[in-house]
Amino acid sequence: MNQASKSPLPGTRITARAFFVAERINTAGLERSDVLSTTPLAFRVGEDGVAVLFRYGVVVLIGLNALEEDEFLRGLEQRMTGVFARREEETANIELAAEKDDQIPPGGPIYLQSLSPERLILIAEALAKSAVLARHEREVAAVFDQTEPFARELASTGRMAGGRRAILQQIGNALSVQHRVTGPVAVSEKPDILWDKPELERLYARLADEYELKERAEALNRKLHVVAETAQVLTDIIDTRRSLRLELIIVFLILFEVMITVYQLASRVFS
Repeated sequence: MNQASKSPLPGTRITARAFFVAERINTAGLERSDVLSTTPLAFRVGEDGVAVLFRYGVVVLIGLNALEEDEFLRGLEQRMTGVFARREEETANIELAAEKDDQIPPGGPIYLQSLSPERLILIAEALAKSAVLARHEREVAAVFDQTEPFARELASTGRMAGGRRAILQQIGNALSVQHRVTGPVAVSEKPDILWDKPELERLYARLADEYELKERAEALNRKLHVVAETAQVLTDIIDTRRSLRLELIIVFLILFEVMITVYQLASRVFS
């Protein structure tokens, strides 16, 4: 990791904004001599900005205005895989307060003793994870909304309305969300920068508390468990329907064979 302790940004008040834009971002070849960090990749943008790129699809831009943000994101489009039609955003206001400890008052900005690269990267880590959680929470909620009518029908009638295609579609939606959400983002893991700067662990703990990263990740995992169980129930229903259909076919074949045998015996008796 290559970092400077001096603040890469002028001024005392800046804005950091995270954009969850794609499933993957290829950061290969973007490294340069003045890089602030390699994991995640962080570097200066122009004179007043910093960009932090996460390969799992999040870009955090610090100290840029809206036009500069749009221009930077457009320049990254060729490096994005699986671009989202709707990107998730997370914003934080940061203020330099050298006379205070690093702190995050309720409803207020993030106060930092210095705007050092290490502190800015930790904020980027928290914002990136929060943006990813926000998208996954929305995706899981959408699956719940789609499967709720099936569950209501099953509870009230003991049967599930809809044909095999509709059930398979719900299974596909559930499994797709489960696959995306259990991707490469490890919310509970400690950022790599803390191995070199353990004195900043308290700041990251405050950031994690502010954005409720642990609690949201645990709630999401519980919902994912329900999604997996839902997919299993829907699969069992399809298997049950198929088994009943096969059993009926076998019964009809046996009855048909019995009828043929009876007909043949009757024909011999009366011939």
